Amino acid sequence: MQLGDRLRTLYPGASGVTRKQWLTHGRVRVNDRVIRRADAEVAAGDRVTLGAPPPPPFPAPLRLVHEDADILVVDKPPGLLTVETDRGGERTAYRLLATYVGGHGPARRGVRPGPRLFIVHRLDRETSGLMVFAKSPAAKRRLQEQFEARTVERVYAAVVEGRLATAGGVLEDRLRETASLRVVAGRDRRGKEAITRYRVVEQRAESAQLELRLVTGRRGQIRAQLAALGHPVVGDRAHDSARDPLRRLCLHATRLAFVHPDGRRVAFDSPAPVSFNRA
Repeated sequence: MQLGDRLRTLYPGASGVTRKQWLTHGRVRVNDRVIRRADAEVAAGDRVTLGAPPPPPFPAPLRLVHEDADILVVDKPPGLLTVETDRGGERTAYRLLATYVGGHGPARRGVRPGPRLFIVHRLDRETSGLMVFAKSPAAKRRLQEQFEARTVERVYAAVVEGRLATAGGVLEDRLRETASLRVVAGRDRRGKEAITRYRVVEQRAESAQLELRLVTGRRGQIRAQLAALGHPVVGDRAHDSARDPLRRLCLHATRLAFVHPDGRRVAFDSPAPVSFNRA
């Protein structure tokens, strides 16, 4: 008997297309050997088994940096929301990753089926770089406690307009939202405290590449503070940047370090895009 006939006998409810996909994906084993040909001969005593379906591919817009039972660290491209807005219906990093985790992680680890992914922090749509997601409420709580305590190391690379007067320093401002939800930096005591340390990595004729380390982690903090300094991030039209040679915001989260939920100190790095050298 051929393997295709044996599969039809064993799984009468499966269509021919489905059985062909089983073979193509290497799910069919004969005596513990993967067989992909329907016309392979099998003896009456041969044991034919069907393995688990292959895990879904990792969502293409994102780059997988690290995954384990507790966390998922990814590199987000510019132009992708972290989580959907009130308008809804948009593709987001969270939605893509929840589908991925729900399709492979829980079943593999014996956790109840369905997406189990939790937001820990966010990046602006226009900002690229490293993000961490949690896979359980306990992991989310342990990570967010560190963000709130300001013990997470968060480093960014940015290209800004103009020539800076000093090689580095500390930006200390109060952030507030305008009626249009734009974040601006100033000295208004009603605003939220924002602190960022920076240093100039390379000064160019019309721009400078900076390394920035967050002390606080307010929404839009880096963009608002650099604009208030008179050096908006290149490509930041919301903060009146006059240059946009790369057709993107030149801001990238390059380093993320924290205490893993299991107690280890971990660090992840993502170099600034090479294109930043041309901005």
